[in-house]
Amino acid sequence: MLGTQLDVNDYLTRLQTELARVDRDEVGRLANLIFHAWENERFVFLFGNGGSACTCSHLAEDLGKNCLSEAAVDYRSDQTHRRLKVLSLTDNVGWLTALANDYSYDEVFVQQLMHYAGPGDLAVAISGSGNSPNVLAAVDWANRHGLITYGLTGYDGGKLRQMQQHGLHVALDDMAMVESIHLAVAHWIVDDLYARVTEQGRYGRAK
Repeated sequence: MLGTQLDVNDYLTRLQTELARVDRDEVGRLANLIFHAWENERFVFLFGNGGSACTCSHLAEDLGKNCLSEAAVDYRSDQTHRRLKVLSLTDNVGWLTALANDYSYDEVFVQQLMHYAGPGDLAVAISGSGNSPNVLAAVDWANRHGLITYGLTGYDGGKLRQMQQHGLHVALDDMAMVESIHLAVAHWIVDDLYARVTEQGRYGRAK
């Protein structure tokens, strides 16, 4: 844990250094994939464990609510405005606990994908280690069933980095800083989607 070794000034300086190393092209790729999901009315699924689960919840909430509401005065009442179909698979406590208790914790995400997902949907897997069995099971299923898979990883990327179709890797052996960078990237992606779907006041119309 870098925070146990560095004072606040050195810690924040290190964080700035690591942020500067982020692959901008891969960040842009994830933004494009989410925008294309919005354009084509495909689902975006997010899943991960622990701090990554919280990033999933945060990103799903921001993408679902904040991208359109401020720019469209009638957003909440006008049902013709196209919404982004985004779902964090970490947030249904009943689903998660039933699947973990009755089957296996390794199946808590893949079983939900089996219910909701279809070819062309986007599966975003977040795992600092890249080795969470439940994340890997979901990505494996998604790859075999026509979904687009994108991973956010840290450390050496683990097995997820080898399985994913696309991904952003933060090559850093510190979970807290990896998670901070993932969330910082997520916030820019939310802003980028907002800018693109509200460009010149033009909104996507639901079919």
